[in-house]
Amino acid sequence: MSLPRIAVDAMGGDEGVRVMVEGAAMARRNHDGFKFLLVGDGARIEQALADHPGMAGASEILHCDDVIGGDELPSRAIRRAKTTSMGLAVRAVKDGSAGAAVSAGNTGALMAMSKIALRTLPGIDRPALAALMPTLEPHDVVMLDLGANTEADARNLVQFAVMGAAYARIVGGFDRPVVRLLNIGTEEIKGTEALREAAAQLTAASAREDGGLALNFDGFVESDKINRGQTHVVVTDGFSGNIALKAIEGAARFVTDLLRQAFTSSVRSKIGFLVSRPATELLRHHLDPNNHNGAVFLGLNGVVVKSHGSATAKGVAQAVAVAARLLENKLTQRIADDLSELDARVLHRRANGSDAIVAGEVAGENDADDGSDADATPGASSGKGAAA
Repeated sequence: MSLPRIAVDAMGGDEGVRVMVEGAAMARRNHDGFKFLLVGDGARIEQALADHPGMAGASEILHCDDVIGGDELPSRAIRRAKTTSMGLAVRAVKDGSAGAAVSAGNTGALMAMSKIALRTLPGIDRPALAALMPTLEPHDVVMLDLGANTEADARNLVQFAVMGAAYARIVGGFDRPVVRLLNIGTEEIKGTEALREAAAQLTAASAREDGGLALNFDGFVESDKINRGQTHVVVTDGFSGNIALKAIEGAARFVTDLLRQAFTSSVRSKIGFLVSRPATELLRHHLDPNNHNGAVFLGLNGVVVKSHGSATAKGVAQAVAVAARLLENKLTQRIADDLSELDARVLHRRANGSDAIVAGEVAGENDADDGSDADATPGASSGKGAAA
């Protein structure tokens, strides 16, 4: 598989260069067509590459020793976009020297830099942070927004649904992914006005009788059903999504720790652990965040993947594989095509007198915050900042 090379912010994450380079090398062992632009301290990268001779002919180093801090405000970080490893990795996507960027650094800073450098696709007001989460079924569930926008109106939610469905078709192989809006109940009368309006718009846009979008909108889903595997895409605003994500991660750690305590509480328990070890290993694998690492900023003119800051080399390799898969399947073009289809359907319904969808409330003008203010966090002007 020959793909555009992937820019890796080698300085990001808790462990920095060693883990980022090892993760890239691990990804290349699985897919020998991967090539990299490693951005960071040249001497440290070269030292790390010495342990991975197979990377020598597949990597180029872009020296940069300036790093965005984990607690640095996005409004400050974007002023240093031209001098930092994160900023230069994103810029490589903009100027075409890389097809995608992967970073384990500051989420808010990465979103701000990406939005300003790459801009949003036509018809997208705001990018969204999407990630895969495990379910009881063989497939993962795509969830967005996970923190890029603390608020979202009906138009934003519809756009998120279109982007999430395009992502699910790539990673899950679904023709028409099941999409639901996160809500406090499944009844049509439940939720905010924005949720109910978005539901009405998505119902009309995905109607099968006249073709419909390549998604199957199926109403609302409550947070306790996110991981049941009954839906392929869960859509919400970044504030609710981030809280739900942290609650799910915390519950998974709680169960893991509880099992560890139970299995070490007595000799009999330890014997029971040995008997049940195959099952507990399967559970540990399923809940390991490194196996689901790689959140994606959807809606940009380019592919940017956010690795968890505490990811191991295995997790970084997973994030790199996500970036490569999105490049191979032309995610950006798929989203653009779906938005064009949505816009065409909106105009058709308006011409036929239907008020189920109003063009200006779904796509088209792209007249919301365009990220041109370099001193503002994405959405700061409307109170929609990064929450992750």
